[in-house]
Amino acid sequence: MTIELPPTLARVELELQHEIEQFLYHEAALLAEREYRDWLDLFAEDIHYWMPTRYNRLRRELHREFSEADETAFFDEDYDSLSRRITRLETGMAWAEDPPSRTRHLFTNVRVIPIEAANEFDVHCNFLLYRSRLEHDVEFFVGARQDLLRRVDRGVGWEIARRKVVLDQSTLNAKNLSMFF
Repeated sequence: MTIELPPTLARVELELQHEIEQFLYHEAALLAEREYRDWLDLFAEDIHYWMPTRYNRLRRELHREFSEADETAFFDEDYDSLSRRITRLETGMAWAEDPPSRTRHLFTNVRVIPIEAANEFDVHCNFLLYRSRLEHDVEFFVGARQDLLRRVDRGVGWEIARRKVVLDQSTLNAKNLSMFF
């Protein structure tokens, strides 16, 4: 008897799993080294980079826990807006990042989910983003990311076509959100 796995538990080749995990680690290294232009090169030109806001809701209202696509979000960006954010950081005029933050992205529970398009995969992972700035500013962001990755014939072989970032916390105590997730 063969047990059918639900689509979210579909098996992928170990080599593919490893390749995608290495891609995520490469992305994290670029962010830690503040190589933002190289990081942006990992994104498709049609990227949708979205972090909905989260609300504390009663159990009967959990379907309204996150903002909808047409509502307020922490980030709702495309390639052009991400590029403009990076340009601003490069000018030295982004006061919230002078001196620049030090960040570390840690990923775990990476799940690669095949979809209908042969060269695309849904990739889900949990993350911990550590940021420190100045002498005493330290923040932790914990959550999950849902990416749509496409295999491409350039760069490192993959591009990020969609990113949804979901934070576990509903109230952010950070002084700004000038970092990338």
